[in-house]
Amino acid sequence: MTELIPEPRSVVAGSGEVRLTAHSRLYSGPGTEGVGSWLRTVLQQATGLPLHEGRELGDTDGDGVGLLLDPHLEPEGYRLVSGPTGVLIEGGGAAGVFWGAQTLRQLLGPDAFRRAPLDRAWAVPHLVIEDAPRFRWRGLMLDVARHFMPKEGVLRYLDLMAAHKLNVFHFHLTDDQGWRIQIQRYPRLTEVGSWRPRTKFGHRASPLWEEKPHGGYYTHDDIREIVAYAAARHITVVPEIDVPGHSQAAIAAYPELGNTDAIDTTLLSVWDSWGISPNVLAPTDNTLRFYEGVFEEVLALFPSEFIHVGGDECPKDQWRASPAAQTRMRELGLADEDALQSWFIGHFGKWLSARGRRLIGWDEILEGGLAEGAAVSSWRGYGGGIAAARAGHDVVMCPEQHVYLDHRQSAGVDEPVPIGFVRTLEDVYRFEPVPTGLDASAASHVLGTQANVWTEVMEDHARVDYQTFPRLAAFAEVAWSALPAPVERDFAGFERRMAVHYRRLDALGVAYRPPGGPLPWQRRPGVPGRPIDGPPPNR
Repeated sequence: MTELIPEPRSVVAGSGEVRLTAHSRLYSGPGTEGVGSWLRTVLQQATGLPLHEGRELGDTDGDGVGLLLDPHLEPEGYRLVSGPTGVLIEGGGAAGVFWGAQTLRQLLGPDAFRRAPLDRAWAVPHLVIEDAPRFRWRGLMLDVARHFMPKEGVLRYLDLMAAHKLNVFHFHLTDDQGWRIQIQRYPRLTEVGSWRPRTKFGHRASPLWEEKPHGGYYTHDDIREIVAYAAARHITVVPEIDVPGHSQAAIAAYPELGNTDAIDTTLLSVWDSWGISPNVLAPTDNTLRFYEGVFEEVLALFPSEFIHVGGDECPKDQWRASPAAQTRMRELGLADEDALQSWFIGHFGKWLSARGRRLIGWDEILEGGLAEGAAVSSWRGYGGGIAAARAGHDVVMCPEQHVYLDHRQSAGVDEPVPIGFVRTLEDVYRFEPVPTGLDASAASHVLGTQANVWTEVMEDHARVDYQTFPRLAAFAEVAWSALPAPVERDFAGFERRMAVHYRRLDALGVAYRPPGGPLPWQRRPGVPGRPIDGPPPNR
């Protein structure tokens, strides 16, 4: 069972196998105890074997598992040796050992991903695997603002990320359609901002509505649990609090945050449709102080180096109509409203930097200049990422045309609520995060890559599963493995390995899109989407 995803750097097969039995032990060397606890738990659930703790490496006695650190390996790199003395996983750090443990789980077969044991033998073939990731940022963004995902669903996705060796969870917590994180000093953000009276069903042009309230939010303790659960799986959680656009839910809760001299903000409610709301934050000192208070609580909950501030899709009409905004521009000597947005983002860049954190935002934050140390999520194509990298800013490549998993997977008429360009499993597999034309210095600023899941037309976890899988498996290999140029990649070989991986996803209960198309219950007949014909622009 060596059909591994993502594909390791090197696999050397041997002859024979290590059989796990009721006598097998698991030894966790210094620095690997957390990984050992996780591995023992999941393997006990799946196999029913006790896997008693070994007191020393020799306790594994030819049929056990040992975990050790090896400082000569890369921090996330690992070496897995299965042979006559048992299975030994060595990692450059605890993260490397953990990724090696994930590989061990795959080697044991798809049933190793179940939560209760089946009556079968458990064996690992004799082999040597040496492996390490290509990128340090291997991310998944999950939008829980458009459709709320309860905490248990988030924890489940962290497990799915870990199974695919993804290590950054971008948590999109606020938008026009909902505010999903408790802020204790501003309780109306969740009392009002986390609920909307109804929801558009399908694309925003759809005539269909779900006529019931939708919402939910995470308490401080929920967030602490999510962050700790992720950390135990060597995943960093990067929160996103969107400013100054995508903020109608916050303005509905606190109308003074909006442009009160341009519109009557007291009439606003949490938005019940999709698209880009014209209602944006006012560029006032009151708004800055309010969001500093928000970010103070966010920083206390999330230890991540990066804090995402959005910064995308901010219409300027209200600022043009607002005497207060125009006065602020004159006071600051700003040329136009684009410069005003740059000033707004720059304020929080400095504020976060003073507290030892780094700002990251969507590529619109490049317009008007970017503070030193800030990073860019390049979503509108490669262009923003190229410009940022050449200017010395770190970049996460997540171009919409390639890795937005809300885009449809086929041109077939049965594809549910089809959005955007067709992005097949093969298209994602042939995505290259580092664009041609970057010299070595600029390319070094590409931290990695990220797949984004926007949930406007994903009303429950089954819809999220369908859009995300199996394409996330292809993306995970792009982010981890040292693949050749896109046209040279062995997609047929990947499909062969996916035949086994589908069984792992079945064991995990993932409602993925089957290779032959959606199952009857996965279709959404009569629910309009917004498909875009032709190939996506490669910009």
